[in-house]
Amino acid sequence: MHKLGELGPLFPGHILKAPSQIGIAHFDVEENGQSFLDNALIKARALYALTGRPSLADDSGLAVRALGGAPGIYSARYGSEDGRKLEAPERNALLLKNTEGFSDRACAFVCCLVLILSESRFYAVQETCEGELLRAPRGEGGFGYDPLVYLPELGKSVAELSPAEKNRVSHRGRAAARLAKLIEGE
Repeated sequence: MHKLGELGPLFPGHILKAPSQIGIAHFDVEENGQSFLDNALIKARALYALTGRPSLADDSGLAVRALGGAPGIYSARYGSEDGRKLEAPERNALLLKNTEGFSDRACAFVCCLVLILSESRFYAVQETCEGELLRAPRGEGGFGYDPLVYLPELGKSVAELSPAEKNRVSHRGRAAARLAKLIEGE
């Protein structure tokens, strides 16, 4: 629901609803793609198949250069074992532990948005928000890895941004702005 809360205001004139809000109780699709685009397409197509209505899906995560792009598409499942999914503070602590001693702190949030309009028609956009991985969390806002990513041009972590600032510079905000421009002509 965090993502829906961020995306909703980015599409003025459109009403975005979570699957649970339209009567789909347990929408859970196996994300077995090899990229953010693959996984966003999997989710959007599955939702479209269930509803027959335009369906928007997001796949996003954090790519850390020193870790070869990890956690990447596995960001939400990073460190999970035996079916137990780690909570965000646990994933953040694990990421910091796994990057101890690395001088290269470059990282980027990545967001791919896919909007399925019909069985054979869709839009896909992918954007990034590049930053530096902090050595300790900073800020109270946002969710997920936001407290770990510092944006040098703003002098703040993503978790220290106001919602308006985050919508302007974040990977999700940038992707939504591009997608909104594409669908304006629909």
